[in-house]
Amino acid sequence: MKFENKTIIGRLESIELPEFNITGLDVRVDTGAKTSSLHVDNLVKSTINGQPTVTFDLHPDSYDVEKIVKCEAPISDIRNVKSSNGKAEQRYVIQTLAKLGSLEWLIEITLTDRSDMSYLMLLGREALGNQFLVDPSKSFLGAVK
Repeated sequence: MKFENKTIIGRLESIELPEFNITGLDVRVDTGAKTSSLHVDNLVKSTINGQPTVTFDLHPDSYDVEKIVKCEAPISDIRNVKSSNGKAEQRYVIQTLAKLGSLEWLIEITLTDRSDMSYLMLLGREALGNQFLVDPSKSFLGAVK
């Protein structure tokens, strides 16, 4: 098995979502989750310039819930997702850029209520693709090769 050109990351990482001006978002890396998910509030579907769109509030700092970033993104899909508690839920899916260290790539994210979870975002295996290896014994490796 070859590990060339793979970036080793830990079970927790800090990423950026540049299209939403979000930096330092702590995420839980979850290879058991197919799709990434993000906690949002005030999710509203609308149509902007003929494009189905969602607007939502994002709390980039779980320790400062008063800080809110208002976001808008085109809807790329609507999917039924089974959450960790086994319940199926219909979720909006958006695509956005993610940045970890010097790496930047396009990911899909489902939008949901994760207020009862420790981390506001899960980074799932589709977002990890074939460019990362996860060392579950480490955290915040910051895209060390």
